Amino acid sequence: MMRVLIDTHVFIWWTSDAKKLSSRVYDLLLNPNVVSVLSVVSIWEMQIKSSLGKIQFKIPLPELVNDEISRNGIELLPLSLSHIYALSTLGSHHKDPFDRVLIAQSMDTGLQIVSIDEKFDAYGVQRFW
Repeated sequence: MMRVLIDTHVFIWWTSDAKKLSSRVYDLLLNPNVVSVLSVVSIWEMQIKSSLGKIQFKIPLPELVNDEISRNGIELLPLSLSHIYALSTLGSHHKDPFDRVLIAQSMDTGLQIVSIDEKFDAYGVQRFW
């Protein structure tokens, strides 16, 4: 069973407008042999953006996340101290703090990250798009 860490935008597009996903990513996410892993950091980011009015969901975020966990077998990745401490080893290629934590989590867990963001490549993480 393969496990992949999905970037915040991948979760949003997957649940609202799957046409924005590449066909490779769409097929990957629907593959029964692949487990999508969503970081609690992504949920934190979505909650902040929702609270600021920068993004709207059709249903409340907790309901959306719970539905997707049940429907698609998504695993949640907690934020650990090792992820936080790994931030000190990252170069400054990417300024977004949420993406930097996702990069640290990908590096720490060895999970390939599913993201359109090419800036991730500068960190040597395995990115799938």
